[in-house]
Amino acid sequence: MVELRGKKIALIGGAGFIGHNLALVLAKMGADVHVIDGLQVNNLGAFSNSHDDRNKVLYLHMINERLRLFREAEIPLHVLDARDYHALSRCLNDVKPQILVQLAAIAHANRSNKDPYSTFDHSFRTLENALDYARGNVERFIYFSSSMVYGNFDGEAVTEDRRCEPLGIYGALKYGGEKLVSAYGHVFNLPYVIVRPSALYGERCVSRRVGQAFIENALRGIPLTVNGDGSDALDFTYVHDLIQGLVLCMSKEEARNQTFNLTYGGARTLKQMIEIVQQHFPGIDVKFQPRDVLMPERGTLSVEKANRLLGYRPEYPLETGFVRYIDWYKQLAEEHPRYFSVVRISA
Repeated sequence: MVELRGKKIALIGGAGFIGHNLALVLAKMGADVHVIDGLQVNNLGAFSNSHDDRNKVLYLHMINERLRLFREAEIPLHVLDARDYHALSRCLNDVKPQILVQLAAIAHANRSNKDPYSTFDHSFRTLENALDYARGNVERFIYFSSSMVYGNFDGEAVTEDRRCEPLGIYGALKYGGEKLVSAYGHVFNLPYVIVRPSALYGERCVSRRVGQAFIENALRGIPLTVNGDGSDALDFTYVHDLIQGLVLCMSKEEARNQTFNLTYGGARTLKQMIEIVQQHFPGIDVKFQPRDVLMPERGTLSVEKANRLLGYRPEYPLETGFVRYIDWYKQLAEEHPRYFSVVRISA
């Protein structure tokens, strides 16, 4: 085990959904965590400058909660654009991280397909800049990939050695990023870990992922909208299970130069998620619409490798993690009912 207490850890794109949750846990463990983020991509700048986002006030509240939690935990926030090679290099040279985590990206497949240029700019350009600093300077480089690199699942639980055939811009760029990271490992002997999460959900997410959209619609009393017939199955993963896996990737020597699925390890259908929502919001309606043909048919990701090498053991099935998420949203709605008063929204 590598002791994380006192370790300097920099999170590029660390003010996002995953990053801020990870930073808070690492700070509690005694790590010297630094967050580097421009606060523009799916963050404070994007929503502050939005004129027509119906969730603007709600999501700005969540983002400001992230920043408040940073201040309370005394986590330094370096506000800079990671696409700026020289600014990022200067910051990293000042921080001198021993572990560097690359989170900066456009974190939504649909947005990636609609705006390939921005996706490349914020995902690949930032990765290139981070890698260039990392070679020869860090003990471990953590890269966030995605289950989208697999493309269509074949019915079995996919393992990390399965052939990757991504669909769309998002999955292709994530897979390209994996190849670039492993190339730096081979050429510059950069110690790395590649992580493939799936269907994340949890507190203070502003990406309006499917479970989040269901809860927000239910709180507003409007129908849940489903792409397809509800039979699509995803390996829904509570963010705190992912954080457990990430800490192991940083602290276990067995993680070096490996790729891991970090998910719950068991796919559930959208219908099953809807049933949980209906238990907590009786009488809510559901509307079905055509399935997005660019979304791959997914399912379970095997976590056997992470379990065997790292001791990773996810703790939150949908009935536990998603219910906690619903309860968190209900508390938020009770404290700030005006955030949920708008009813003219689409899912």
